[in-house]
Parts: sequence; structure tokens; C-alpha cells
Amino acid sequence: MTEPMDVDPPPRGTKRKGDDALTLPAPRRIKALAEDVVNKIAAGEIIVAPVHALKELIENAVDAGATALEILVKEGGLKLLQITDNGHGIDVRLEHHKEDLPILCERFTTSKLKEFEDLNSIGTYGFRGEALASISHIAHLSVTTRTKESSCAWRAHYADGKLASPKPSQSAEPKPIAGRQGTQITVEDLFYNVPSRRKAFRSASEEYAKILDMVGRYAIHCSGVAFSCKKHGDSSTSISVSATAGSLERIKQIHGRAVANELVSFKAENDRWGFKCDALISSANYSSKRTTILLFINHRSVESQVIKKAVEQTYATFLPKGGRPFIYLSLEIEPQRVDVNVHPTKREVHFLNEDEIVSIICDEIRTSLGKVDTSRSFTTQTLLTNPKVPVATPMKQINIPQTPSTDDISNRSNSRSAPKPSTTTKKPYENNLIRTDPSARKITSMLPSHRSSTTTVPTDHANNTHEYVDPTCEPVVCELTSILELRSAVRSAMHNTLSETISSHTFIGLVDETRRIVAIQSGVKLFLVDYAALCNEYFYQLGLTDFSNFGCIRFNPPLPLTPLLQLAVEQEQRNLDPASADEIDWQEVVDEVRETLIEKRVMLAEYFSMEVSEDGDVCAIPMLVRGYMPSLAKLPQFLLRLGPHVDWLNEKPCFHSFLRELAAFYVPERLPVGVAKKAGEGKGMERENEDKEIVERREHVRHALEHVIFPGCKSRLVATKGLLKAFVQVADLKGLYRVFERC
Repeated sequence: MTEPMDVDPPPRGTKRKGDDALTLPAPRRIKALAEDVVNKIAAGEIIVAPVHALKELIENAVDAGATALEILVKEGGLKLLQITDNGHGIDVRLEHHKEDLPILCERFTTSKLKEFEDLNSIGTYGFRGEALASISHIAHLSVTTRTKESSCAWRAHYADGKLASPKPSQSAEPKPIAGRQGTQITVEDLFYNVPSRRKAFRSASEEYAKILDMVGRYAIHCSGVAFSCKKHGDSSTSISVSATAGSLERIKQIHGRAVANELVSFKAENDRWGFKCDALISSANYSSKRTTILLFINHRSVESQVIKKAVEQTYATFLPKGGRPFIYLSLEIEPQRVDVNVHPTKREVHFLNEDEIVSIICDEIRTSLGKVDTSRSFTTQTLLTNPKVPVATPMKQINIPQTPSTDDISNRSNSRSAPKPSTTTKKPYENNLIRTDPSARKITSMLPSHRSSTTTVPTDHANNTHEYVDPTCEPVVCELTSILELRSAVRSAMHNTLSETISSHTFIGLVDETRRIVAIQSGVKLFLVDYAALCNEYFYQLGLTDFSNFGCIRFNPPLPLTPLLQLAVEQEQRNLDPASADEIDWQEVVDEVRETLIEKRVMLAEYFSMEVSEDGDVCAIPMLVRGYMPSLAKLPQFLLRLGPHVDWLNEKPCFHSFLRELAAFYVPERLPVGVAKKAGEGKGMERENEDKEIVERREHVRHALEHVIFPGCKSRLVATKGLLKAFVQVADLKGLYRVFERC
């Protein structure tokens, strides 16, 4: 019998043979795109956003010799973008309009360029003839123009680069109308036929801010030209600059007096590298968080990361860490050294000897700053000696480009732990090195502790004991439309800046327990907070987010409902004048509230974990947060208000009013004012002749505020606009730090 022959395995990495049985797909044929597709692709490259369309229109208007530009914007330019100038207009006399207007919006039609070699000496803004053509393919475009010699103005409508009729069954030919000299271009429904591009824009306010930035740049640079820009429907303008205003006055109107007062001018030129430079730069007395650089090369607004980085490095030795300058730089470079045809929107340009030119500019900046660096001014404010200056400034509402996305309140609240720390490590600036970490050692840890290591829950009734009972079943996903609408209402009222302040705060301490005021720190700012208002909103939102998932505080033995309601009635009678109190049948009030709570006991137990027996005993009340016991002295009033102040007939108002009453019950009460002992007589924080239960309650509230309520607000609270009045800023240490750093 022959032995089996050893066969070596094929070497690794050998090429496998293809399966001849498989049929390969036929190669796709190359075809020319339709002209409509080509035009829309080209339009998408040139007009990326409304601000790019406006930039092209502004440049065309300035090229036309305009001395006044009026800009009207609606919904960030997506709904309406209109620019009106008083330039020389388009010649549309009867013998010419058949030649000019029909090709006005066709691609590569221009009066500024004839041959390719003309690009080497181009001195105008627009030159390729693509702006109006691109806009006409993605928007509804109309042009109204009149020359000085014309007896009337002419209006034409365009679609896809050609004349179009404004309404069905009407002629597409230009029509004579009344109008002033110049040209008005109206762009409506931008990107109406490119839905993916239109949906990409986050908000109209963000696009309008970009438009204002672009208008501001050209308003500063174009001396002798008046600019105005406003939203459609507004009576006042966002930007208004007269034609006679100088560069400094324009900067003051657009960027503020603080920048304009600290500007230094210089000029530079070099025949070898063929450039001239006019600049206005901020001195070392001014700095901001971001670099503001207005760069114009041959009178065209462009961007250059090389110039920006070089300027920031030059300023690094003059400004405090984190400080950034303001730069207005106008470069005139010989046209043959500049290639402007490298970007569809002409946002970037390339020019020869870039490093040498940038080096000369930075040397001039360094020299100019050195001349004014011999003296610096500092702004100070006296808070203690001047009685006219308020010590506390109410926190102002700030509108943010809409920023970070708002999570669903239910998703945010279900995270019981503190937010996860960011994994990005970033070196902080020294002016932010102020204790903001709540885990860092606090000044209270250096003082002797008067409270036992275990926190005791105070009881208002000696014969009752209280037991915390957490929810034992699986969390219930609430799908009630009424609760979802109430949660949505909280999200819509969210204040981004205040939410960020609360989520990043550090608890400092209790300031005044009679007025219910605490101090917190956020970043380098110190705030006084009305914690009663804050707790009211916090516990209301807990009721919404934990709806149907409450724990309970169980009473052993149960509390009879009738005596509790009678206690609340007696308190109400004391608060009313005798005449009004005698008109009310208080026993009837007690009976009706008692019957209502017994009748609704099934719903109260299912949704709120509030247990009321058939015999009229309160067995348990909702537990909103573990570790904090609401004052049971407020329980009678809470139960009494559940009768007339809760809408038991309609679902959404019922849940809203009940949760509001529950939140008010949980808000820490005002503690009575005691007389402090004299210095040296025992414990300085104790009160003379103060009841033991009040002392325990005071310690419990203080501990709950620092270790339960405010940490919960930090991780779960959505700050609404109504909480703005509860915050008062009393200090901002960043400005003080800058003074000390320079001294």
C-alpha cells in the first residue's frame, strides 16, 4: 500500500484566480450632464449661504459706482434678500435692452473681462459673470434698474438664467415702472429647489448674524459709501453708516467705542514685493476672547490663516494669555502678483512673496505697539465708597447663536448621577484658575463641625415615624400627551446661558436663611440665588420627569386627614380678617376637600405615590428626592390647597396644578430668626433659647441645600427664563485679574 503523498500548502499572499463563470457588469457609459444639472451644481459652489449671495451683490453695487446701499433681509436671507444702490444702473434703453437684459443672468456674461489675460490686471470686485446666474438657478430673482439718462426704470424677472414672466400668462419682457436711479436686486426663496441645502441652516438669526458681519466689513472698508441693513418689518436698522463717516467712526458704530478708542494706525509699503498696506490695530489696552481680523486684499474681503496666525503670534507678547486683538488690514498688491481665480466665492486668494509681505506687516505691528506700550490705562470701579453704584447687578438675558442642542428633559433627568467629565484635557488660562471644582477643599472643611456624622431626619410630630420607600417596580415610560406637552413647555422656555451657569456652578454657602439666599460660583462669576424660586422650579421638573415613578414617604401610624385639614383651616382663618372669615363655612370646606382626596385616591396612588385610605388617613406622600424631608408643618396647608387649587376635571391642568402644589410643599421654608449668643459663649453658630427641633431642622435644610438640592439642580435642572430674576451677579473676577496681571 502506497503512502499518501505530502502536499505543501499554497504560499500565503498568492493571488486567487477569478471565477470565469461569473459575469461582470457592463461598463457604464459616460454621458454629458443636462444643462440644468450643471447650472445648479455651479450655483451650489458659488452661493453656499445667503451671506455669499449678499457679498456678490454688494461687490457688484460698489463696482457700479454706488454711494449708498440699502439692504433688507427676511428670515436670515432665505425668504428675502434685497439690495438697493444708487449706482449708474444698467443701460436698458429701448434700443439696448434687447441686448443687455436677456443675457444679464446667463453664465459668464460680464462687462469687466474680455480675455483671460485680463485677469492679470483685474481691478474690480466681480469679473466672472457668475453671481446673478447662480442666484437665478436657486432663487426667484428680479432686477429693477434705471440709468441717469433713462426716463423710467425697468424691471425684469429671471429663472434659470433667462427672462421669466412674473405671473402666468404674462410676458417675460422687461416692463417700465417708476423708480429712482440705480439698481435694486431682489432675491426671494433662496434654495427653494435645493431642499437639502435649505434644511442645513440651523436658524435665521445665525444667518442674519453672518450677514451683519459681512455688511460691517464692507461698511468699514468702503469709504464714501453709505450702508444700511435691517430686518424686514423692523422700524430700526441693525447697521447704519453715513457716507461721510471715516474709518474710525465706522468701526465705532459697528464694533463699539471700546475698540475704536484703542486703535493704532500704521502704513507700510515695499516696492520690491509690490505692496502697500493701511492698517488699524488695537493696542495692548484692548483684548477680547476672539481675534477679529478684517482683511482686504485689493479691496476684496478675503481670509488668510497665514496672516491670522502670524498676527496672533505677534500680539502674544503684548496681551495677557487668552487675549486676542482687533485688526483691520487693507493690502494693495500689484494685480499681476495676485491670483484671484482660485476659489469659487473668491474668498481666498494667492499672491507671490506671501512670507516676506507677512513678515514686514508683523514687524510694523510690533513697532507700532512698542511706541504706545510705555503707558497703559486700566478701568476700575469702586463698589464700597460710592453709594450710587449698585453692589449687585441683575443678571441680564443673553441671546446665544444658538448653540449646543437641548436634550429632552426626560432624557436629561433620567441621568441620576452627575454629568460625565469631558475627556478633552485643555490647559486653562491663569485668569480662570479660581476654585470651581466642587470636590476641592472648601473653607467650611477648616471649621469645627457641629453636626453629627449621620444626618437625622427631623420629625414634626413626636409620635410619628417616617420611612423612605423607593419605587420597587420597573420604571414606567410615560406616554401621556399632557405630560409630554408640559415637558415640551419647559424645554421651550429654556434659557441657555442660565442653564450653563447652573450646570457648572459650585455651591459657596448659605447667605441668608430668612430671605432664602445662597451664594454660588460659576466660572469666575459670583451669584446670589433665591433658592426658594430655584427649588420651586427644580421640584416641579422632578415631578414631570419622574411622573408615575415616585418613591414615597410612609407614615407610621397614618395621619388622619380631618384633623390636618382643620389645622390648615385655623391657619387660614388667622390670615383673613374676621369679616371675611365668618362668611365661609369652613366645615364644609374641610368635608369637600376630604371627599375629593378620598375619591381621587386611586389616581393619586397610581401617578403620584400618594396613598389615602378609604377611611380618610394619609398613609404616604410622594418622595421627590431622597435625603431631603419637606417640612411636615406645611403638610396641612398642602392638603387643603389640593381641593380648590387643583383642576380635577381636566387632565393636563390637573397634572400641572398638582405638581405645582407639590413643588411648593417641598420648597424649604423660612426659618425663624434667633438671637445669636455673644462671642465666646459656646458654639458661635447656635441660637439662644432656640427650640431643639428648629436647630435640627436648620441643620437639615443647610445640609440638603449643599449636598442634595443644588447637586440635583446641577445635573437635572433645565433653567427657564422665569428664573432670571432669582439670580443676581455680584462679582466678576476676570476683570480684576487682568488689572493685577498687568501691574
